[in-house]
Amino acid sequence: MSKLPERRELRADLVQRRRELKPAERVAAAQGLRASLEQLPEFLTDKHVAGYWATGGELPLNLAIAPLAERGQTFYLPIVTKVGGKRRLRFAPWTTGEDVEANELGIPEPKASERIIEADKLELVLVPLLGFDRRGNRLGFGGGYYDRSFEFLRDKERPAQPLLVGVGYSFQEVPTLETAEWDIALDYVATEKELIDCTGVKA
Repeated sequence: MSKLPERRELRADLVQRRRELKPAERVAAAQGLRASLEQLPEFLTDKHVAGYWATGGELPLNLAIAPLAERGQTFYLPIVTKVGGKRRLRFAPWTTGEDVEANELGIPEPKASERIIEADKLELVLVPLLGFDRRGNRLGFGGGYYDRSFEFLRDKERPAQPLLVGVGYSFQEVPTLETAEWDIALDYVATEKELIDCTGVKA
């Protein structure tokens, strides 16, 4: 298991690099991301696709998700909820232009919806990250929201439903990430340059 100070230092470095990107670089990356995701057949056909609202320099999903509605797919954004004193994610449908409101973490969420679904009802999830390796290991912000929300995948043979696709810039790749027992691995990683299949290299 990696030492916490090392993870803190890596997080700080990656956050800084992400924030230094120029607007034109983000737009170009968003275009590249769409091309990478469209190499994944499930992204073109799965009916229930979740993503995230890009904050803090995260790779924007706007260009990638734009065609979903035309293909008859529903896009969902996460909603932070408390279950047993711990925060987990549920998901609410959202389309571009619909109202959102900031949650307690300052991240926009869809306004209260009767159509909120649990994580296990999704088919594909675009997962934000700070760092990743090619084995599908993910470095997040340390809150554990995604690991707790998708812990039901831990005992399943992967890939399973939902498919977890990490999204990040190519510079967020690191040679290897040490894992903790609660970490939930990614099935794929999509960057502005490529789609990385992690399903055959779990270790």
